[in-house]
Amino acid sequence: MPRARATLLIHLYRLLTWLASPFARLLLAGRIRRGKEDPARLGERFGRASRPRPKGPLVWLHGASVGEIIAIMPLMDRLRALGFKVLLTSGTVTSAKLAGSRLPPDIVHQFLPLDSPLFMRRFLKHWRPDLVLLVESELWPNLLVEVGRRRVPLVLVNARMSERSFAQWSRLPKSVAALLAHVALCLPQGPQDAERLTALGATRVSAIGNLKFDAPPPPVDLAAFDALRAATIGRTVLVAASTHAGEDAVVVAAHGELVRELPQLLTIIAPRHPERGREVIGVATEAGCPAVLRSDGYLPDRGTQIYVADTIGELGLFYRLAPVALLGGSLIRHGGQNPIEPVKLGAAILHGPHVANFAALYEQLDAAGGALAVADARSLAAGAAALLTDGEARRRVSAAAQATIATLGGALERTLTALDPYLVQIRLERHPS
Repeated sequence: MPRARATLLIHLYRLLTWLASPFARLLLAGRIRRGKEDPARLGERFGRASRPRPKGPLVWLHGASVGEIIAIMPLMDRLRALGFKVLLTSGTVTSAKLAGSRLPPDIVHQFLPLDSPLFMRRFLKHWRPDLVLLVESELWPNLLVEVGRRRVPLVLVNARMSERSFAQWSRLPKSVAALLAHVALCLPQGPQDAERLTALGATRVSAIGNLKFDAPPPPVDLAAFDALRAATIGRTVLVAASTHAGEDAVVVAAHGELVRELPQLLTIIAPRHPERGREVIGVATEAGCPAVLRSDGYLPDRGTQIYVADTIGELGLFYRLAPVALLGGSLIRHGGQNPIEPVKLGAAILHGPHVANFAALYEQLDAAGGALAVADARSLAAGAAALLTDGEARRRVSAAAQATIATLGGALERTLTALDPYLVQIRLERHPS
């Protein structure tokens, strides 16, 4: 692969991030106060490894947060089965906790260093990856440049380029093209992603589907499930999953309308960012709805109307419990959350109008009758009531969604096939005989 030539803007970015490196601790101090960093592992943000490098060929995978890590879990398993060591990086505390609870001990997890040339060089000097796989849309300039300088093949897997991101990147065409020149292969989720990445300058682009369709449903702690099911016997349960600020009030208002028709209704709100739990409690309390926090150790009792599930890695529990799920991030202009997990677990899906992050998927689900679109508290209440009170209608929606999802799998095998030449080359270089 020819070496990419950096533009003046990239040189300026690298210089500024280099000069800012001594002040990085000040930036992270604020994030620590907001619960967005793990102070015990802060050194990893500066590229200082907290684990030794495993012996043998190493594949480095990076996913920003929880959703990306869940998507690549089957890929990591297959790489391990092929004899490769796996280094996983991510950027959030929640993703680190998920990695600690769900990944086998031989997969090394580290926080991604801040995007400084100094920190990236320190990181790469220790880990010496043989192949780098970036998940979805993680295009950090110093990461790309430093990996490119070492002639390590870098592949974008499950790549995504939203309309909004495309518009932003398009303002810097030469710099973006120079960064994408460090990418040896680009494996987008769909044709639109492929078109946008190609327009930005990516080469060797092949749309092979979304790895999230091949990910297994999230696991569930059976004891926790039994306890929650026992606490909700005789109650109608609705879950609003991965909600963002601005959506909780809509859900609480819809609950207020629904409870007139369904007096035994329990609404579970699982905020996308668990640290918002007490904020959600405040919204519910202001509306006169008794609410409790799961993180405080409470189970819902007969008086609980809003149960705030501010925990990590338990969405599978709530999707199994609730027959109907509203997917958050869609009632505000966030772009929506991925509906694949609740569909696989049999929940009937409701979503708002703002689903640009997964537009093609929601379009297919809606067309097949596998999801119901809502816009505000009133339509949310009406849609939820229709599904919660009509078991046959709910089963039709769920079955249509599962049939749609089933037709969209296969990306894992196609990804491994596309990566095979790089994996073979790594073996040849390490064992030339």
